[in-house]
Amino acid sequence: MVTRKGEVVYVIVGKQKEILIPPLENYRLGQRRLRGLRFLHTHLQQESLSRDDLTDLALLRLDLIGSISVEKNGLPSNIVLSHLLPPNKEEKTYEILSPQDVYHLNIDFEKFISELEREISRTEKRALQVKIEEKAILIGIKGRSKDDFPEDSLEELKELARTSSVQVLDSIIQSADRANPKYLLGIGKLKELIIRALQLGAGLLIFDRELTPAQVRSISAITEMKVLDRTQLILDIFARHAHTPDGKIQVELAQLKYILPRLKEKSTSFSRLMGGIGGRGPGEQKLEVDRRHIRNKISCLEKKLETIGKSRRQRRAKRATSVLPIISIIGYTNAGKSTLLNSLTNSQIKVEDLYFATLDTSSRRLRFPHEREVIITDTVGFIRSLPKDLLGAFRSTLEELEDANLLLHVIDAANPYFPEQIDSVQKIILELQLDHIPVLQVFNKTDRLSKEMINSLQKRYQGIFISAKSFRTLKPLTDQIEKILKDHGCFYSHARRSGYCQSYF
Repeated sequence: MVTRKGEVVYVIVGKQKEILIPPLENYRLGQRRLRGLRFLHTHLQQESLSRDDLTDLALLRLDLIGSISVEKNGLPSNIVLSHLLPPNKEEKTYEILSPQDVYHLNIDFEKFISELEREISRTEKRALQVKIEEKAILIGIKGRSKDDFPEDSLEELKELARTSSVQVLDSIIQSADRANPKYLLGIGKLKELIIRALQLGAGLLIFDRELTPAQVRSISAITEMKVLDRTQLILDIFARHAHTPDGKIQVELAQLKYILPRLKEKSTSFSRLMGGIGGRGPGEQKLEVDRRHIRNKISCLEKKLETIGKSRRQRRAKRATSVLPIISIIGYTNAGKSTLLNSLTNSQIKVEDLYFATLDTSSRRLRFPHEREVIITDTVGFIRSLPKDLLGAFRSTLEELEDANLLLHVIDAANPYFPEQIDSVQKIILELQLDHIPVLQVFNKTDRLSKEMINSLQKRYQGIFISAKSFRTLKPLTDQIEKILKDHGCFYSHARRSGYCQSYF
């Protein structure tokens, strides 16, 4: 092992077919694209560079790797060199140079390595410049069953990354009957991933499944990159969008429960110096506190949530005495629930084209003809494989759905994978034991569909088709809501009250 200054820092004696490279903690990458070390070794049968050699080149991100052939008399003869390449049209990841006589090797290494890193840096600058925090590569693991890896899974992960201000540079799908228990990916695929990250300038790997603490540590150690899983990315989004004290407590509680089993040892995935995605909220302090401290913090937060829950239950009981029917809007995240609430009640709830843009429950009054009124409530969006800790933390908020007389299931009809999203929401409804409440399916965003597509969907599904941004499409919805509530005996006569937030209907 030779540094860029020409200093020999390691001399390694191996077996005929194997060399064990020692840990290189003193030569970490940091902000550099390459490690700053050359690896020169001998080949006894005068063979060229092997697959193991090229794997070491990629995994360790060496400046250069060279194999020196040994003649029968024990003297060196030819040397074969290889180095990594910046992104190129041919999509080559490395280049193997022609064999040269070791006695007449003529390479200006200092000039060569500086030009190589300069070209890598120049290629990164050509990428689209947007306001981002980090650049990432997404990884999905596909098993035999289709349920192991839904088609829209990576697309959904891309939207989650976009919501968290991450620029997705590439995505990789690993097909495997049985995932590697330590790295998930095979060593060959992992090598390709590291080279790709090096070429694109990515510093973050996001896996579309929940990783075990051991897997996070193993992948972080071998790639020297920051590693997140789907759960931690969702937790980061919730931490970003939680604004009320109630919401912040629920998110912090979920983060603490998630991070507790991952405190076994420090790793780059939870580095305080790294910050950024996955490091918001209490995450930056996790490495400095012990398990006892975190358990005490969890206990304290649960007590606070219980106090808040009592206040919420009192408000629910008081609201129940008003004999006003309650409608709760549910649905997949970013389906248009908040937009619909704004349109129905002429409200100004924050709306963004992002996942989980709204976390806080909002309630408004909606007036129908004949002086009939209802309370309509917006809730946090659902998503496939919603983290259990997060669902548990928000359970007190979702308990308000139990008082609903009607659930409006808002569906993004413009999403090509909306049938799978419908199934995910229905599973959560069953899990929350809300299947006894009437549900009205509302297919939103019809303004993005052709008339032929709308007609086709109307034949296949029973529901109301609307565009939450278009008032003229909402009249059939309010009529159907009023009819369902009337059929279920939810309207009671009550004195006319002033000061209610009226709708346009």
